[in-house]
Amino acid sequence: MRKVAIAAALGFAVMAPTAQAQAYPSKPIRFVVPFAPGGSTDLLARFLAQQLTTTMGQTVVVDNRAGAGGVVGAETAARAPADGYTIVLGSAGPLTINPNIRDKTPYDTLHDFAPITLATVSPFTLVVHPSSPAKTVKDLIALAKAKPGELNFGSAGNGSVGHFSTEQFMSLTGTKLIHVPYKGAGPAVTDLLGGRLNLMFENLPTIIPHVRSGKLRLLAVGTKQRSALAPEFPTIAEEGVPGYDSATVFGVLAPAKTSPAIITRLNKEMVTALRAPEAKASLASRGLEAVGSTPQEYAAQIKDEFVRYGRIAKAAGIRLD
Repeated sequence: MRKVAIAAALGFAVMAPTAQAQAYPSKPIRFVVPFAPGGSTDLLARFLAQQLTTTMGQTVVVDNRAGAGGVVGAETAARAPADGYTIVLGSAGPLTINPNIRDKTPYDTLHDFAPITLATVSPFTLVVHPSSPAKTVKDLIALAKAKPGELNFGSAGNGSVGHFSTEQFMSLTGTKLIHVPYKGAGPAVTDLLGGRLNLMFENLPTIIPHVRSGKLRLLAVGTKQRSALAPEFPTIAEEGVPGYDSATVFGVLAPAKTSPAIITRLNKEMVTALRAPEAKASLASRGLEAVGSTPQEYAAQIKDEFVRYGRIAKAAGIRLD
């Protein structure tokens, strides 16, 4: 009888996690966004929250936790219980840039999160004012080498993705450009439109309306492959800079040690939502190319970007502390 009782207890212990996963979710899910309402991260999170609310039968509530370049929101998620009821929208700022340029962040990107899926990709682009003599990337490289330290570029600020994108370009091409940091991409784009900047690396959704209207000239996109959002433009690698890679990547993560069964469930629901034709079209209209990946693929992307940005930060001496 004792053996039977032990066997029954062990059987229950094995079945309990499965039953718990099957019952998930049994209450609302908090979706932390490490930035203020209204930006690309917020729009994507609200889209996914709406889809998950419909398919999972529980409300998914967006919780904007802005501050310190996304660090506040990321820390909130990293310290939350690993029970599947807190997820976070990840991006380069809090995950792969800040840990490489600050003396200390209150979490370990590669160990304190459980990746769920890579959600969207949006390429950074190399753009110049229409008055520039550079018609191609090769033209720009030749111009920069002929005038070392004379051409300037704008960015959304020290340590921004645009800053890293340009430092990567300079490193791979042996050019020297002057950095003009702004408090946000908007003022920088305004000065580029006015001809006060020579060039800029900026996100495709921000730039493409000005390119379509002829107010800016797009030389190439920074992703490894041409973007489905603007396939007529070549990649920077195609234009003679092999190894160049720069994009805005958004993904979803949970606190580390979240049950694999819950990660699998969330991944399935999100990938299904992201790959639906109407969702892809809706996100594309906002300049976001829907992806939907496995947790392992997203984890590999984060690690690759973390190492690449660390290398760039060290070589360029980029620090915020």
